[in-house]
Parts: sequence; structure tokens; C-alpha cells
Amino acid sequence: MRVALRAFGQALVIVFLSLCAVQLYFFAMTGWYRFHNPGVTHYMMSAWQEAKESEPAVRLQQHYVPLGAISDNLKAAVITSEDARFVEHEGVDWEAIEKAYENNRKKGKKIKGGSTITQQLAKNLFLTGERSYVRKAQELVIAYMLEFWLDKARILELYLNVVEWGNGVFGAEAAAEHYFGVPASHLSAEQSARLAAMLPNPRRFDKLRNSAYIAERASHIERWMPDAELP
Repeated sequence: MRVALRAFGQALVIVFLSLCAVQLYFFAMTGWYRFHNPGVTHYMMSAWQEAKESEPAVRLQQHYVPLGAISDNLKAAVITSEDARFVEHEGVDWEAIEKAYENNRKKGKKIKGGSTITQQLAKNLFLTGERSYVRKAQELVIAYMLEFWLDKARILELYLNVVEWGNGVFGAEAAAEHYFGVPASHLSAEQSARLAAMLPNPRRFDKLRNSAYIAERASHIERWMPDAELP
């Protein structure tokens, strides 16, 4: 019995130390992104491979550009659509999460997640699209790490360069060229609103980009874009 308890205790210590090592890795990497731009992330590769299952010819498109080379229209559209309180919260918007939970409970299914731009960046840089409580918990922890190391402008720049915008399409520059044939710096308010409208499910809306739903959602986003607070 005593041997078994000792082995169990040692196992717990190993698990604890492993978890600490993983968190230290994430903490160091979030700090690294303060001065370095990401290349192709694990999430990009995973999403691209999934897209290739239905479209074998799809290629991965991504080109990093600084925040100043991205239209303010797109910044405002994304903040309006994804995280209206982006400049106010510290990585996690608990009020939005609570509202999303109540809304989903009333609907009887998950419709909104309440994730902030920082949380989405955490997922896109380090995690996968897997839906689990463990993955969500890790996302929250990394979000706070990102907010510790980076200012809001850097977080928004990273997000706009790695976020998925269709089958194999990642980042604002690739999305602007793919959908409108212009650089991200030249996106109009209408074009930006349409791109932001795709973000909840970009691979699905890649094929439905001209649907009535996207047009209606984009119109709503464009209407509220002037109220968006940019970092």
C-alpha cells in the first residue's frame, strides 16, 4: 500500500512539473512574439490539411504585413464583429462569455463563444480548433500571457496576420488579395465589413461569400464600424 501511494505521489509530481513546463514554454513564446513575427503556425497547417481533404488543390496563402499596412476599415470591422471591448478588457471578456453562455442556454445549442480577439490569437498561434474544456482553459491562460507581454496594437497586428479567412487563406493581406484583388491597405469599408462577416466560420463562408446572410451581416457591421475604438 505504501509503495502504491509513493508511486501515485511521484506520478502527480511528474504531471505537475510537466504542466508547469508547458506553461513556461507558452509564457516564453508569447514574450518572443513581442519582437518576432510568426510564420506558418500549427493551427494554419492543421486547418490547411483539413481543407485539402475536400479541395486537394487548395494552397496555403499568407503574407505578413505590419499593422500600418492594414486598412483602418478592416481593423474597425473586425473589432466591431469579434470583440467590441477589445481595448478595454485584459484578454478575456467575462461579461461577453456570460452573455454567450446565457444565449446558448436559451437556444439549446452553442451559437456564440464569447472569445476575444486575444483568445482567438492564442488559439491561432499555439493551439488547434479542437473543442474541449482543456483546450479552452489553456486558451484563457495564454490570452492573459499575451496581454502581459504585448500591447493591444501588437495583439491586433498578430491576429490580423494569422486569422483564418477561408480555405488556405490566412491573414488580412492574403484575404484582401484572394477576395478583392487589392492589398490589405486598400480595403474599403464595405469590403472590410464583408471580410469581418466571414470570421465566425471562414471556410464555410468562403463558398457563401455572396450569400444574403453575409450581405446582411456585413451591412450591420459597417453601420457600427465608426464606433469601434482602435488601439
